[in-house]
Amino acid sequence: MSKRIVILGAGESGVGAALLAQKQGFEVFVSDKSVIKDIFKKELIENGLAFEEGGHTDLKIMNAQIVVKSPGIPDSAPLVMALRKKGIPLVSEIEFAAKFTDARFVCITGSNGKTTTAMLIYHVLSGAGLNVGLAGNIGTSLARQIFNNPTKDCYVLELSSFQLDGMYNFKADIAVLMNITPDHLDRYDYKMQNYIDSKFRIIQNQTKEDCFIYCLDDENIVKGLKERKIQAHQLPFAYGQELESGAFIKDDKIVFNLKGDTMSVFMEQLAIQGRHNHYNTMAAGIVARLFQIRKPLIRECLLSFKGVEHRLEKVLKVRGVTFINDSKATNINSTWYALESINSNIIWIAGGVDKGNDYAELKEMAGKKVKALVCLGTDNAKLLESFKGTVPTVVEATSMAEAVSKAYRLGDKGDIVLLSPACASFDLFDNYEHRGRLFKECVRNL
Repeated sequence: MSKRIVILGAGESGVGAALLAQKQGFEVFVSDKSVIKDIFKKELIENGLAFEEGGHTDLKIMNAQIVVKSPGIPDSAPLVMALRKKGIPLVSEIEFAAKFTDARFVCITGSNGKTTTAMLIYHVLSGAGLNVGLAGNIGTSLARQIFNNPTKDCYVLELSSFQLDGMYNFKADIAVLMNITPDHLDRYDYKMQNYIDSKFRIIQNQTKEDCFIYCLDDENIVKGLKERKIQAHQLPFAYGQELESGAFIKDDKIVFNLKGDTMSVFMEQLAIQGRHNHYNTMAAGIVARLFQIRKPLIRECLLSFKGVEHRLEKVLKVRGVTFINDSKATNINSTWYALESINSNIIWIAGGVDKGNDYAELKEMAGKKVKALVCLGTDNAKLLESFKGTVPTVVEATSMAEAVSKAYRLGDKGDIVLLSPACASFDLFDNYEHRGRLFKECVRNL
């Protein structure tokens, strides 16, 4: 008798998990509280997969032997709590899919920089000729990729805290922890320790045969290290100190040092600039060294990487005013790095769904660099209160077109209009990609 699996959520990861589960002989049922997008509904129908949309039917779900839950569904949801009470295992798509491949896993998490770092690692490994996949919180789901081709050498996985929360037996061969700064605290009872613990799940089940790469400059990571016994081989990276094993900055170069075997790249030659991208490059370079890729090839790949859409992406210069799309900056720390990386006067577009933000961390930087703030959201009260008196001009907008127009009018030749929201996008947009695309469209229409 086949094992019954229920998939909650019919997006990319859910449908990927359904296809893989069916291929592995499970009896599959997919349930989505919302209307399923046509592209995914078509796949479910064509593959003969049972599903429902617009609500959950308890009778069809509570008889599952295992449930794969979308990371977007909080643990506090009544259905999730009922499943846990009944003792039915709930796992993430990553936890489920990983059992069906022998590939190595390079896993990246952090409050900021994980997408860029994951894509940079993928760029280097694929550039070196490895048969590598890129999945997790980015692109095509891991389950779908294993369904299509289970024979890859390795997967680079960008993992959110929500995905990590649903992972129990999974193990990263190489774990990368970029940073831990306040984010998604609304999902963690507004307790920073809960969020830190979630991020450190990246190293669960690691042995001394595995590697843990992390930022030694991050105080929350350093605190977390002291609270844990780390089994894996540790390879830190840092700005301010030379390291015997890991990566660091010296004489305007990033130095990678693995037990005295060193290589370096000049920071000014990197296509992606800014302190945050130096950290991303340090992490990616250490991973490349662990794969024993030839040094000239590592250097070539690190220098040729052009960055990620919606992350400090230059859009256009309009009559001397430069527009930069940083829509992916959905938290305070990410926006801090964006402001820090710009040396011109900034007209800053910010706002959206606040996830428990403390804007005090941005006040000093904003006071030095921001000449005007355009608050874009359905409720801008907290932003207005936080920056009134710090930024000379603060205005509101209720649409992207209005925000771009106001920002442009406030700018002078040589200024930069920066969309770096520090908030989630769900009040006015589908997601940060939708927000970023609309920003670019509105800029092109000026």
